[in-house]
Amino acid sequence: MTSAESDGPGRVDRLLRYPVKSMLGEELPAVEVTERGLAHDRRVALIDRDTGKVASAKHPRLWSRLLTVTAQADNSAVRMTTSDGKELWSTDPGVDEALSEIVGRPVFLTDAPPHEAALDRADPEDVLRDHTRPPVSARTGRIGGGSPEGTFFDFAPVHVMTTSTLARIAALAPNGSAQAERYRPNIVLRTPLTRGFTENDWIDRTLHLGTGLVLRVIARTPRCAIPTLAHGTVPADTAALRVLAEHNRVTPTESMGPQPCAGVYAQVLRPGRIRLGDPVHWA
Repeated sequence: MTSAESDGPGRVDRLLRYPVKSMLGEELPAVEVTERGLAHDRRVALIDRDTGKVASAKHPRLWSRLLTVTAQADNSAVRMTTSDGKELWSTDPGVDEALSEIVGRPVFLTDAPPHEAALDRADPEDVLRDHTRPPVSARTGRIGGGSPEGTFFDFAPVHVMTTSTLARIAALAPNGSAQAERYRPNIVLRTPLTRGFTENDWIDRTLHLGTGLVLRVIARTPRCAIPTLAHGTVPADTAALRVLAEHNRVTPTESMGPQPCAGVYAQVLRPGRIRLGDPVHWA
């Protein structure tokens, strides 16, 4: 570990939240963070009326259209804006019908996860072989293993990435770019390190952000099909996953086998408000 890394991993560079699960999200200058994550993050989700499963772009063949809609939240409602500029509100009487038309399946919007909530996830290896063509199958799994009950997080309430990891992905990618939006982090840390994938070494460590927020890193983040998909104006690119499969295939936790990973999941030990530019230190 370098002296810079022992002092702290850097400063808060970006803050992002995704009020509707698997839709595009919004950038924030500051945000409150509790044990349930960033305020209004994954506040609601679409549920497939036919299967009862949570709609997730992890199964691109069914749900990639979610990534054409941008969600923004306030204390009263969530606003969803389609690629052609049409606005929907979570409080609209006809919101379920409108969303069903957008995604091409019967869905309803809810802030209450079903009992034993589950979603379908395409296998990353299949995605790299076949991308999003219909033969790509999906496996069903439970959500929220490391999250408070009643939330829609895949695993944990906070997802952290570093600029050094994004820079490393870009250096290894054929097109020389890597957009944080593909990986859907909540907090991007501007790191002084030049070594990529530095988050791999953070498991079980404690981060202090700003003047109050404390996070404990619990797992490396395994990547799915979502980084390869188009995100609004950001085009589809399988290299976003292939680079990780070739250069950072590691174990998310001790109980799991090696997978393409980037970033880390964290739980909230002490709530707090964070802002862009806040310093980040180790406990």
